[in-house]
Amino acid sequence: MIPDRSGTGSDASDADPSAATGRSLVIVEDDTTFARTLKRSFEKRGYQVVLCPDGSELAAVLETLAPDYAVVDLKLGTGSGLECVKLLAARDPDMRIVVLTGFASIATAVEAIKLGACHYLAKPANTDDIETAFGRAEGDVSVPLSSRPTSIKNLEWERIHETLVETGFNISETARRLGLHRRTLARKLEKRVVK
Repeated sequence: MIPDRSGTGSDASDADPSAATGRSLVIVEDDTTFARTLKRSFEKRGYQVVLCPDGSELAAVLETLAPDYAVVDLKLGTGSGLECVKLLAARDPDMRIVVLTGFASIATAVEAIKLGACHYLAKPANTDDIETAFGRAEGDVSVPLSSRPTSIKNLEWERIHETLVETGFNISETARRLGLHRRTLARKLEKRVVK
């Protein structure tokens, strides 16, 4: 069950789409097809949904809307969804924010949680995954520990993504800090994108 901030105690599965009071959601996603699909799915579950393609539009939306939930893509065009997480959490520390990413990384997961996200999901994620993440207020101690050592490729990817976060997803600056040619870094990033 998702925390219902409207005080009605209703479960997401039995929500009436016409009774969406207290279940407002903002989706910050620059992939319009994916954003519209999520919007339709959440509306069927009784949410009032607003779409924003980037952080600048989100700031304008927050002038008139105080959403209970937010779904934020980590990579927004040339910007970072972490800025949006920071903006949303500053607006309402109790908002349930889920970050979605094709660039799964420990460094960005940690930053997203520190900035106010309640959960971090790797794409592809569906409405069920996101709703479950909204409802998770505590960590899960039953998650199995991996005994397998981290591979060199994963360590490289962690370092690349950590530097991307530090530079605000500036590819040129990230390449400079890592001592890579910009095109080499771009190729590495393309290989790791989750479609």
